[in-house]
Amino acid sequence: MAFETREDSEEVMSEINMTPLVDVMLVLLVIFIITVPVIQHAVKVELPRATSTRDKTPPENLQLSVDAQGQFFLGKQAVAADALQERLREQAAREPQPQLYIRGDKKVPYEHVAQAMTAAQRAGLGRIGFVTEGARP
Repeated sequence: MAFETREDSEEVMSEINMTPLVDVMLVLLVIFIITVPVIQHAVKVELPRATSTRDKTPPENLQLSVDAQGQFFLGKQAVAADALQERLREQAAREPQPQLYIRGDKKVPYEHVAQAMTAAQRAGLGRIGFVTEGARP
């Protein structure tokens, strides 16, 4: 009935034309067929399982300070530059290994702070952090 020709042009066609709807649905189907394999592409990896138990002994914090003259202090005890790596190696052998915090005076050349970081890395310390002061209002 939709394709019949009528001589009455005043009569309104009351049927829905399904052709554009079918075209849109086919285009959407093609898009989904193409994109779904890309979205679901995953590499199968066997991940390790984590335990939720806390460490019984938290690691100790170790302070290494470098003053404005370039002298090293491990805690509050002065350490010579050539003995620094050996002292840090002793600390690295402890169980659990302590976390090292480096405090550098803002007037000290960066070379001394880099020397402290190198000594800590060569000693085997794996957890190194820096201590800074926050801005004051």
